[in-house]
Amino acid sequence: MSLSARLHASLLLLGLAACGGPPEPVTQPELMPDPSPFVYPTALWDQKMRGETLLLLHVTAAGQVDSVTVSNSSGRAEFDSAAVSGARKLRFVPGRRADRPIEMWTKLPVRFEVDSVKVGR
Repeated sequence: MSLSARLHASLLLLGLAACGGPPEPVTQPELMPDPSPFVYPTALWDQKMRGETLLLLHVTAAGQVDSVTVSNSSGRAEFDSAAVSGARKLRFVPGRRADRPIEMWTKLPVRFEVDSVKVGR
């Protein structure tokens, strides 16, 4: 190994040591497979309207949603409101840093689509 390559390797190792080593892997929160808490707004259902709201959720280390904000609006206040209300009821397997649960922000798209299946009301 050349002197330049050894110097570079030594500096890299010193940098890792000064920062506490290589970063620990982080995994995103995973949505629990519970029934959907999202309620399609009746007036929009009757009009066969569709929409998608992109939410930004703060998931605690216990897997609860403690904060919700609309990142991208559907363009319909009713869809956005229904998405936010439903998201507050979601449960997650929390995100992790190495083997420790951590709180973190994650994005969640909520789609409202009328399909061909008749839903009894």
